[in-house]
Amino acid sequence: MSAARNDSARASADRMLEISRTFAAPRSLVFKALTEREHIMRWMAPKGFTMPFCEGDVRVGGAWRCCMVAPDGVEHWVGGVYREVVPDRRVVCTHAWDESGQRGHETLLTITLDDAKGGTKLTLQQAAFASRESRDGHRGGWNECLDKLALLLDTTHEEKAP
Repeated sequence: MSAARNDSARASADRMLEISRTFAAPRSLVFKALTEREHIMRWMAPKGFTMPFCEGDVRVGGAWRCCMVAPDGVEHWVGGVYREVVPDRRVVCTHAWDESGQRGHETLLTITLDDAKGGTKLTLQQAAFASRESRDGHRGGWNECLDKLALLLDTTHEEKAP
């Protein structure tokens, strides 16, 4: 492999994010939390943020768009297009911020669900970021979101238990 190709591969790895979590909930419930508006609005924003608007056409080629509002009242719009949807298994979509009407750098977000002892393993991959700083910022945001997802799944799973 050439030096240029090695540098390119290293740069790509530097701009990729992967996070895995295991939730004490069945895959079907985790998938619903990933794809149903009423659930998304409760977890898919960092701590302290709200999500007053979220819409999506969860099918290949369908668009999605959400607005997160920061504690200081600033709106942050994000959206994309679904590339792959496999019920209870996988969701792949594009992800780009839309600030002041200008669509930002687009990444590919892949969320995979697998059976795990006691529940479901979720693996989130997002790439390729424009910079390591952007990747790191998303790492913090996604980890806060996944903390909220864990709480939502615990509550939802308890409500559905016999």
